[in-house]
Amino acid sequence: MTKFEEISPSDFFYRNKEIAGFENPAKACYTIVREFLENSLDACELGGFLPEIEIYMKSVSEEEKRLRIKVIDNGIGVPHDKIPLAFGKILYSSKYVLRQHRGIFGLGGKMAVLYSQITTNSPFRVISATPNNGYISFYELKIDILRNEPIILKRSKIINQNGWHGLIIECEFVGDYLLSKKKIFEYLFQTSIAVPYAKIYYQDYEGNALLFKRKTDKMPPIPEETLLHPRGVDLEMLKRLIKINPSLSLNRFLAKNFQRIGQKAAEEVLKLANIEFEKPVSKLSEEELTRLYNVMKSYPFKRPSADSLSPLGESFAIGIKETFNPEFLSYDMREPSSFEGHPFIVETAIAYGGDIPIPEQNEINLFRFANKIPLIYDSYNDVSMKVIKSINWNVYKLN
Repeated sequence: MTKFEEISPSDFFYRNKEIAGFENPAKACYTIVREFLENSLDACELGGFLPEIEIYMKSVSEEEKRLRIKVIDNGIGVPHDKIPLAFGKILYSSKYVLRQHRGIFGLGGKMAVLYSQITTNSPFRVISATPNNGYISFYELKIDILRNEPIILKRSKIINQNGWHGLIIECEFVGDYLLSKKKIFEYLFQTSIAVPYAKIYYQDYEGNALLFKRKTDKMPPIPEETLLHPRGVDLEMLKRLIKINPSLSLNRFLAKNFQRIGQKAAEEVLKLANIEFEKPVSKLSEEELTRLYNVMKSYPFKRPSADSLSPLGESFAIGIKETFNPEFLSYDMREPSSFEGHPFIVETAIAYGGDIPIPEQNEINLFRFANKIPLIYDSYNDVSMKVIKSINWNVYKLN
C-alpha cells in the first residue's frame, strides 16, 4: 500500500541540498562563504552603513575536512527575539517583500547553518546588536529538522558598552576547501569590484589573507519596499490580497494594494471589467474575479516604479577603474524596464588596457553580476558570452 507523508520545509531542503548549492563538499564550502557575505552586505546597505566585513576560515580536522567559519559585519543586526526564527526556521525571512536584495527566498544563510548541523551535528552561534541598542544578544542554536523549529541551547544578553551594531555568526561544517579555494578568492575579488564602498577582509588557515580596501564612500541608494505592480500579479495573489482586505470597496482595494493605480485608473479598470466601483472585494464572484484579473493583465499601466531597485550606478565604474586602472572605460545604465510586472535595470561596462589580465587567445574576460552578486559558474553558457563571441571585434581594431 502506498504511504503518504508530510515533511517540513527543513526536512525538504535536508533531502534536497543541491537545490541551494550544497551538492558536494567543495560547492558547499563556496556557497557558505557566499551566502554569509551576501547577507552581511544586505544588512549593511539596508542600514546605510559602509560595510566592514571580516571572514575567518579555520580547519578543525583536516582528516575529516571539518572547517569552522566566522563572519563579522557592522550591519543592522537582528533583534533579540527574532534571532531563533531568523536562523532556525526555513522559509522565515525579512526578504519576502518587493525590494531588491541579494537573496530571493531568505534561504541561503539558513541552508548554511542546516548543512553545518547535518554534517557535524554541532550548534551554530550568533552574536547580534541592533543600532542604538543597549545590549548585545548571544545565542547558540540548532534546527529541529522534522518540525522546522529552532532549538535554543543557550541565550544571554550583555550590556553594549561601545555602541557596537552588527552580526557575528560562527559554525562548523564539512567542506573541501582545497577544491573551493580558487572559486572563493575569485568571488571575493569580483564582489569587491561590484561593491567598492565595502571593506572586506578574508583570512584562512593556510595563511592566506585578502584585504579588499574601500575605494569610495559613496553607496547606491537604499532600495524602498514598494507595492506590487498589477500586471505582475496572478489570480492566487489577487485572492490572497482580497482575504487580507475583505471590507474594502473595489476601487479602494486597487488603489491601496497596487502601484500605478490611482482613482482614475481604478475606475477605468473596473468599468472595463464591468464591476461596480463600490462593491466590497469579499462579494466578488469567481467570474468577476477572473474578469478583473484579465483586465489588469491587459490594461496599459505605467511601467513599474524603480524605487525598489538599487543599481550600482557610479560605484560600478569606480570599482572597475580602481581595480584595473584601464586605458579605456565606458559605463552605461538603461532606463528601468519590467518583466511580468517586476522592475529591472541593466548596467554594463567595457574596459581594456591597464592592469586587466590578458585572456587566452580568442577569449575574453567577462564578469557577470545579478543583484550585485558575481556569477562565477557557467560563464561560457551565458547569453552575454555568446553575444560577445558573435561580434567581429576586428571592425573595432581589437583582437
